[in-house]
This record gives sequence, C-alpha cells and structure tokens, in this order.
Amino acid sequence: MNAFWAYFWPIFGGGLTIGVIDGLAGFRAPRARPKDREAAIQRWHRRRLIVLLCGVAVALAAAGLWNGPLGAGNRLAARLERDARLTLDSYEMTQVRARIHRGPITRQLVLSGPADDFQQREIVRTMGTLPGVGGATWSAGWGGTPLVVEGAGASVLGFLIGLVLAYLVELRRRYNAQWNW
Repeated sequence: MNAFWAYFWPIFGGGLTIGVIDGLAGFRAPRARPKDREAAIQRWHRRRLIVLLCGVAVALAAAGLWNGPLGAGNRLAARLERDARLTLDSYEMTQVRARIHRGPITRQLVLSGPADDFQQREIVRTMGTLPGVGGATWSAGWGGTPLVVEGAGASVLGFLIGLVLAYLVELRRRYNAQWNW
C-alpha cells in the first residue's frame, strides 16, 4: 500500500463528497417572479459565492482534521519509517537511521549514521524510491512540502471535481425542467 491509497485517497474522497453536496446547494437557481428577477439573481450570485467559499473552508478543515487529530499523518510517517528500517536491515546497514522529517511532517526521509560517500549516495537513491517517500537526504535541511499542505491540495482537487459533477447535475435538472408536460 502506498501513500496515495493510505493517505491521499480518503481525503480526496472527502473533498469530492463535500464538493458535490456544496455544488448542489450552490448551483441551484431560485425561482423568481418576473418583476424582481434582477434582485433575485443578485442575491443568488451572492449566496452562491458564500456557499462555495464555505465549502472550500470545510474541505480545508477536513484535510487538517485528517492529518492532525485523526492521525493519518503520523500513521503514514510511522509506516514510511518502518519500510525504510526494513530496507536498511535487508542491506545490513543497521547503524544507519532513517526518520521522516517532522515539524511539520513531510514525506522527506532524513538519514543519519556511519557510511562512506558511495554508501550515502546509494542509500539516498534507494530510500528515495520507496513508495510514499517524497525524497531522501543525508542532512536535516529543508524538509519539503508539509504533508498537511499536500493533503489540503488533494482535498481541494476532490472538491473542484465534485463541483464540476454537481454543475453537470444542475445543468441536466435545468434542461429537464423545460419539459413540464
């Protein structure tokens, strides 16, 4: 199982669900009488903007909850460290340590321990190819993009796809509304 299925797919699905529900609420056009049609359309545009912005906020909050309090970020980091430890043990490099960069949690693997230049290059190359690892380095420098930001991106992407699906449903509803026989 890689990081896509373990971490990103659930939050993408959550964003998709939020986007569909929010889009169905935001794209539904009101029925207005002909004399106050312009005022109703302005109110509808304002309401749609508020509903869509609230949906984005809910999708971002869901990503934050998924990463933090629900513990998906720590579970992913522990799994990546375990996989790195198993790989190092299979190469008989028991003195080399592999840790995920934390504060904030990223997918960057930081290696430390005794190794010559050739071993360092090869271990960095091998650890960088592990499923879910964004990269590996021998020094504890910049850790890369925080995992919560990557999760928020996946959630917003799912939200936008959900909005497109809701818009298509609303277009079909409006098209079918013309047939009132």
